[in-house]
Amino acid sequence: MDVCIFPLLRLVPETTVNRFLPATVVLLSLILSACGKQSEQQAGGPSGSGMPPPEVEVISVTPVTVPQTISAPGRLTPVRVAQVRARVEGILERREYTEGSEVKAGQVLFRIDRRTLTASQEAAKATLARAKATALIAGQNLDRLQGLKDTQAIAKQEYDQAKAAKAQADADVAAAQAALAQADINLAYATVTAPISGRIGRALVTEGALVGRGEATHLATIEQYDPIWVDFAQSSAEFIRLREAVKRGTAKATRATATLILENGQEYGRPGRLLFNDLSVDPTTGSVGLRAEFANPERELLPGQFVTVRLTVAEAENVMVVPQKAVQVSPQGQMVLLLTPEGMVEPRPVKTAGLSGSDWIITEGLQGGEQVIVNGLQKVRPGAPAKAVSVKQAPVNAR
Repeated sequence: MDVCIFPLLRLVPETTVNRFLPATVVLLSLILSACGKQSEQQAGGPSGSGMPPPEVEVISVTPVTVPQTISAPGRLTPVRVAQVRARVEGILERREYTEGSEVKAGQVLFRIDRRTLTASQEAAKATLARAKATALIAGQNLDRLQGLKDTQAIAKQEYDQAKAAKAQADADVAAAQAALAQADINLAYATVTAPISGRIGRALVTEGALVGRGEATHLATIEQYDPIWVDFAQSSAEFIRLREAVKRGTAKATRATATLILENGQEYGRPGRLLFNDLSVDPTTGSVGLRAEFANPERELLPGQFVTVRLTVAEAENVMVVPQKAVQVSPQGQMVLLLTPEGMVEPRPVKTAGLSGSDWIITEGLQGGEQVIVNGLQKVRPGAPAKAVSVKQAPVNAR
């Protein structure tokens, strides 16, 4: 107080202090208050303490058995794809379906002008009738000559010629029947039907266009994606690691089930099943090809979409599980930050062994019972104090 007040009093003349004594008293009171606050700030606050420790969210880890998973990017592909094509030449008359709709196998999709094809069919029928008439005459002639041949009334050559004529007539009948069958097939092709069930896209040809000349014109495409496939790959090193884990007894083999993570980060509501894995490793990528199948009754999944496949391949026993954000990576390796019972932040090196859903599986570095910091890592540093608060969301993969 002496340091703060007396220098100011020496600057004021005595006559002035006496004249303005009431105002001087008020001024001195304000100065005393300011000096008191300044002294408190210099002393570190009213209680003499510093800033409170930062708050962090922690979880208490315990040994659990969790499903061990792998995640890999994949792409959705339809189970079946069929190109609808014009198999005969003609003018496209009508489109009989709604673009983008579901169609059934055998459903009429397009109609091609039938008049030319009907005429060809009628011509084939006439040719067959003529061939049958010729064969009938040849047969009757052969029967007559057969009786004369037995009495040796005709030369053997004449009989042989009649027999050959009958065989040729029968062949003409067979050729005419085949031509009629082809004409019937072509006429049926004028009505273009769906080869498979599925969702059909837009029409690639409009009404009035000439189709089928020289090649089978592509009219539309049908894709069947209920169920739908997702193709992805897994590194050969992951296969080896899992196999070794099973041998050591740290993981228990389980039936592989698949979960699909969509592009927006949401999980698809229906589980999938693993169909197959390649028996060889791709030399260019070092990966093994995999395929999973998912039910798609509402057509939520569309071919061509990029997704993430989470495949459950084993069970990890007696391990710790922490969220991915709790594990930090440095040049020295992976580590987590612990909050000790004394409220101090302590770094702890750890080793991970893959994922369980969205969480890391910790195999070394934690014994159980430790408090691992999962939120607020940017506010603390090793050796500094921190205050634990209840975590908003704990790992959900442990079971």
